[in-house]
Amino acid sequence: MCGIAGFCDFGNKSNKDILIKMTDTLNHRGPDGGGYYYQNILHSDMGLGHRRLSIIDLTLNANQPLFVNEFCIVFNGEIYNYLELKKELLLLGHQFKTNSDTEVVLISYLEWGISCVNKFIGMFAFCIYDHIKKQLVFARDRAGVKPFYYYFNNDLFLFGSELKALMAHPAFEKKIDEDGLSQFFKFGYIPAPQTIFSNTHKLLPGHYLVLDINSKLIETVKYWDVFDYYSKPKIKIDEADAVDHIENLLISSFQYRMISDVPVGVFLSGGYDSTAVAAILQKNNSQRLKTFTIGFEDSKYNEAVFAKETALYLGTDHHELYCSAQDGKEIIPLLPEIYDEPFGDTSSIPTYLVSKFASKYIKVALSADAGDETFAGYNKYFSNTSIYELFNNIPRGLKMFGHPLNYILFKSPIKNIFSNTEHKFQWINQTLNKKLSHLQKLDPGYFYDYEIQYLLTKKNKHNDIIEEYYNQLPNHNSDWINTLLAIDYKTYMVDDILAKVDRAGMANSIEGREPLLDHRIIEFTAQLKGDLKYKNNIQKYLLKQVVHKYIPEKMLNRPKQGFGVPIIDWLRNDLKEILIHYTDDAKIRADGILSPEYVKEIKERYLNGHNDSFNRIWLILVFQMWKEKWL
Repeated sequence: MCGIAGFCDFGNKSNKDILIKMTDTLNHRGPDGGGYYYQNILHSDMGLGHRRLSIIDLTLNANQPLFVNEFCIVFNGEIYNYLELKKELLLLGHQFKTNSDTEVVLISYLEWGISCVNKFIGMFAFCIYDHIKKQLVFARDRAGVKPFYYYFNNDLFLFGSELKALMAHPAFEKKIDEDGLSQFFKFGYIPAPQTIFSNTHKLLPGHYLVLDINSKLIETVKYWDVFDYYSKPKIKIDEADAVDHIENLLISSFQYRMISDVPVGVFLSGGYDSTAVAAILQKNNSQRLKTFTIGFEDSKYNEAVFAKETALYLGTDHHELYCSAQDGKEIIPLLPEIYDEPFGDTSSIPTYLVSKFASKYIKVALSADAGDETFAGYNKYFSNTSIYELFNNIPRGLKMFGHPLNYILFKSPIKNIFSNTEHKFQWINQTLNKKLSHLQKLDPGYFYDYEIQYLLTKKNKHNDIIEEYYNQLPNHNSDWINTLLAIDYKTYMVDDILAKVDRAGMANSIEGREPLLDHRIIEFTAQLKGDLKYKNNIQKYLLKQVVHKYIPEKMLNRPKQGFGVPIIDWLRNDLKEILIHYTDDAKIRADGILSPEYVKEIKERYLNGHNDSFNRIWLILVFQMWKEKWL
């Protein structure tokens, strides 16, 4: 795990000092070393920078930028099947100077071109300078585990693992993208390819990008898409065979992600996903697995007791840490630096805490993200479809009453802003004559479209990425569970869950690996019927059948708990001064971005004990902290 950064400046206003500055903003991603390559290519300034976190081949030979036959690479990630690929390349006559996976990636490119990405099992974001074609070639892994940002404006192309690397270039224009800002308040994150800044993009997962230095043209190409697998005819397979096949895929994926020259551990929450990782790995490894969990005194948020019970049963080397409001108070001011665009997931706090805690013992941590998006674990998948079916069976004449109801409750001067009842009615009203996709967009519980128009001083109609994806799926009206899973895999999972884990881990110089995101797993499960994933009212049915082979069902049969913190209470008490400071009326008014009256109404409602306003005031606080840090 590392950090990469660089530029191709057709205006010749960049130099090596700027390259070093950009790259070294990513020291936390790679404290073990750094390297820089700067050249003038075809009358343009080109720079490639790298910060290294040494995981595989700890020698200096594996430092980057790495060169083979004048081709150059900077690479972030891990290719877990690199040893098999290396054997194949050796048989084809290639030679190697290192034991690193980075060299395998570059020589794979020399042999197969950019189609080499189809051979990789792993997570990656890389840049290769092709000195023959005079091109810069960038690629991002299929699921989007590794981040990649780029900026192209005024003859300046910048790239980096995090936005802060791009912002370190003196010519980067910090202009807020109004559409990106709206998306943040709608979802709590900004879906790719957009970012918070204009002319700045996230490379979509499963895509590569080619910058031709001769023509100054960029081309973005999709090489993999989860929708292709959800769109295939469903596999005819019985349940027992499906469970066995999934178990074999999990064993292979988990074992691959134990490949390392440094200590490896597992984040264990006590839920099905992390238990699957810990249980399968512990059974197939002779050494005691190191497991880590975070606990809270408030029982509503505390999963540590369940994790400890699981660890004792499995016999892992377990470590736990209990956290307080003071810990939260120390971390919240760090969030804008860690997540350098607005990011509203409060579970970023315990994710940072567990990463910091684990970094004392290990350098690589396996996380269990994507279990919900792969095996159907979120309650919303079933509540949404149930409500949709219920209200679409209402006679057409009765549905017409939804429209005046909508006006009276939400558009008229007597609207009851932010009441829990209002949100329920809004949610129901959206289903009356519309599509399931509308529920997918409303589910996060942040700001609805009409509320964003009240909140932002500049009114705009933002892009509808959920609707766009929804219409790309041919079976969206018949296989609702798979439709929702597919969309979440390309949106919420990538730009919320994976961004959260990557930044929290890297802020503590710890590599996060995602064993449930092996592309072989999703390629198989995407071709299974939705009613096999949610069966007999049991969520994650198939995964649970696997886990029950390793852990007694009675140990895990409890209500699902998210990875949360008691911040909804902290922000009214111990952390209240932070909220008051950043949402000060004069500050909001001076910025001219948010409506001071609307912010005041939300804040007062929350401080008066209405928890349904928490998500909204939290997003406002996060944005205000980010703006003060970076603008």
